[in-house]
Amino acid sequence: MGWTIGVDVGGTFTDFYAANDEAGIFHVGKTPSTPANPAQAILSGLSALCERYEIPLDAIGRLSHGTTVGTNALIQRTGSGVALVTTKGFRDLLEIGRQTRPHMYDLQNDHPAPLADREHRIELDERIGAQGEVVRSPTDADIDAAIDAVIASGCGACAIGFLFAFRNSEHEEKFAAALRMRAPEIAVSLSSEVQPEFREYERLSTTVLNAYLQPVMWEYLQTLENGVAESAPNATLGINQSSGGLMSVKRSREFPVRTALSGPAAGAVGAAHVARQTDRRNIITLDMGGTSADVALIRNYKVDLAFDRDVAGFPIRMPCVDVETVGAGGGSVAWFDRDGLLKAGPISAGAYPGPACYGNGGDQPTTTDANLLLGRLSSRGLLDGDMGLDPGLSRKVYQPIADRLGFSVERTAHGVLGIVVANMVRTIRTISVERGHDPRDFVLMPFGGAGPLHARDVAVSLGIHEMVVPAAPGIVCAQGLLVSDLKEDFVSSRRFAIDEDGVKVLALTLEELHDRAVEWFDGEDAPQSGRHVQLVVDARYVGQNFELAVPVAGGSTLSGTDVPNAANLHAAFCQAHDVAYGYSSDTDPIEIVNVRLSASAKLHDFPDKPEVTGDPGTPSPRDRRPVYFEAHEPVEARIYDRAEMRPGQSITGPAVIEQMDTTTPVYPGDVAEMTPDGHLIIKIHMEGTA
Repeated sequence: MGWTIGVDVGGTFTDFYAANDEAGIFHVGKTPSTPANPAQAILSGLSALCERYEIPLDAIGRLSHGTTVGTNALIQRTGSGVALVTTKGFRDLLEIGRQTRPHMYDLQNDHPAPLADREHRIELDERIGAQGEVVRSPTDADIDAAIDAVIASGCGACAIGFLFAFRNSEHEEKFAAALRMRAPEIAVSLSSEVQPEFREYERLSTTVLNAYLQPVMWEYLQTLENGVAESAPNATLGINQSSGGLMSVKRSREFPVRTALSGPAAGAVGAAHVARQTDRRNIITLDMGGTSADVALIRNYKVDLAFDRDVAGFPIRMPCVDVETVGAGGGSVAWFDRDGLLKAGPISAGAYPGPACYGNGGDQPTTTDANLLLGRLSSRGLLDGDMGLDPGLSRKVYQPIADRLGFSVERTAHGVLGIVVANMVRTIRTISVERGHDPRDFVLMPFGGAGPLHARDVAVSLGIHEMVVPAAPGIVCAQGLLVSDLKEDFVSSRRFAIDEDGVKVLALTLEELHDRAVEWFDGEDAPQSGRHVQLVVDARYVGQNFELAVPVAGGSTLSGTDVPNAANLHAAFCQAHDVAYGYSSDTDPIEIVNVRLSASAKLHDFPDKPEVTGDPGTPSPRDRRPVYFEAHEPVEARIYDRAEMRPGQSITGPAVIEQMDTTTPVYPGDVAEMTPDGHLIIKIHMEGTA
C-alpha cells in the first residue's frame, strides 16, 4: 500500500493531505507552523499524522512540499549578502530599473533598496552583441580582479548577469567556473541559467533574487531532506514551484526563486483538480488563510500563468500561477485609520499570539473573533475541538470599537466582516472584470481555513449563484501538491517575424528545446506514460512593447513538423489579442520574441469517479445555536458534522457545517449537496430569483 503526501506550510498552520489510491482512502491533518524552523512542523506533523492513521512511514513513496521559506526571506530581508558581477556600464541597472513608481500618486513611496549593495556590484569589461556574437572577451586579469572583489565583499552568494547572455552564455560560464574554483563556498547564480530571456533589468533582478535565496534555501532544504530521509526512508521529496509543478530538491537548491509563489500555486492546482471532479470548467478561487487571501481564475480547468510578477516589491520574470493576494485573513485586525474610518487588514495577529479568542494573549479584534461573536464559529473550537475558542475574550476586544461606533458588538463584528468581504471582492474584480471576464459566468470555490466562512457574501456581491466547497477546504493547497505534475520550463529568446521563414526558425527552435526537455525527462526518471510537452510563443504586433503568450502545439512529443503554418499562427495570435484587448488586426505584421516549451510528467493516477447508489438519507444535526447571518438579529441554525454527511445528501439553510479544517455557513434558503467525491455544491438563493 503506497502513500503519497502533500504538505503545505502556511503562516498559521502546516497542512497535510495523505492519499492511498490503491485503497481509495485519504487523510488530512493540521499542525501549528513553526516560523523559526518550518521543517520542524513538517517532520513533527508527519509523524503525528502517520501515528494517528496508522500509516507506515516506510510506505510513503512521495512527499510533495510547498514552501514559504523563500517568500518570507524576501519579505523579511533575511537572505544572504549578494555580490553582483555585470557588464561594464551596467552597475546601476538594479536602481534605474524601469523608472516607474510603485504607487503613481504616492511621491514618498519608493521601490525597495536593491538586494545587492552598490559597493558589492562589480563591473567586468566584457560584451556580447545582440545576435550572440562576442564583441569583447574579458581578460584573465579582469576576471581575477572581479573575483578578488567578490571574495572581499564577504557575501555568501554571487549573481552573474551579463548583457545578452541569454543569446550567448560563454562569458557567464567562464566567470562562474573561475569563481567556483577559487571560492567554492560562495553560491553562484547565472542569468543564462536562471531565466535566459531578453529584458535585461528583469533578468538581472530575478538572478539577484535567486542568489539572495540560495544559501537560505540550501540550509533549509538540507535540514528537511535529512529529516525526511530519516523518518520516511522510501519517500521521494518534491518541491512545488511558482508555475504549479514539482521540481527535485536539487533543482530547487539551484533555483530557489522558483518557489517564491509556491503555496498559492499549489492551491490553484488543487482547485483545478476539484473543478474536474465536480465538472465545473470555470472557477474563481478564494483561498483565505490566517493572514491573507489569494484569488485566481481557472478557465476550462486550466490555471492562467503570468510571466512578470512582483514579490515583496522585487520584479521576477518567470512562469508563475496568476494569483492576486489581498491582506484579508482570519487574523486580520480591525483598526481605525487617521481619518476615523474603520479598516480591516492587512495588519494581522499572525500565528502567535493570534486572535484574542485563542487565549494566547492577543488583544486586538480580528476576523476570527468577529465570526465567533456572530455564532458562525463554535466556541467548541478549531481542529475538531483541539483548539478551543473563548467568545468572552472576543467580546472584550470588540467592545471598545462598538462603543466608539455606537453599535452593538454583534453589529460591529458583522460590519468588520463586510469590510473584509469588500477587500476580497475588489481583488477578484482585478482578475475577472478588469480582464474582460464576467464573474457571473464562473463558480466560486472557497478554500483555506477561513474561505468558506466568507464566500457566500463574496459570491452575492459578484452575482455568482453557485459555490463549490472542497471536501477538505483547509487542505486544498496540500492536496494540490499531491496531484501536481513534475514540471520544467525551457525558453529561447529569439526575435523573428511570423512568416514562412519565421516558421522554419520556430521549427528549429522547437527541436532544440525538445531535446533539452527529453534530457530533463530522463534525468528526472519521469514515467514515459505521463510525459507531455506544450509549445507556447510570446508574440506581439510589430511596434508593441509587451507580448501575449499564445499556445501553439502540445502532445506527448513534438517535432518541427508540429508547428502550424504562418496563417494559423497569425490567426491564433489575433484571437488571443482579441480576448485580452477587445480587438485585433488581420493585416498588421506579428513577431515572436520568446519560444517556450513546458515539459510535465504526471506522477499521480486519478481513481475513477465514485457513484452514488441508493437513498443517501437525510443528515442529522448534532446541535443547534443562534447564528447572525445578517447584522440585526440571529436565527436558530442547525449544526452538522461534515464527517457524518454522505454523498447525495443535502442541507437547506439556515445551517452551519463544521469539520476539522473549516466551517461552512449555509444561509437561509441556500441548499448544500454533497457530491460523490465529498465536495459541497451550494446553490445560492438570492432575493428576486426563483
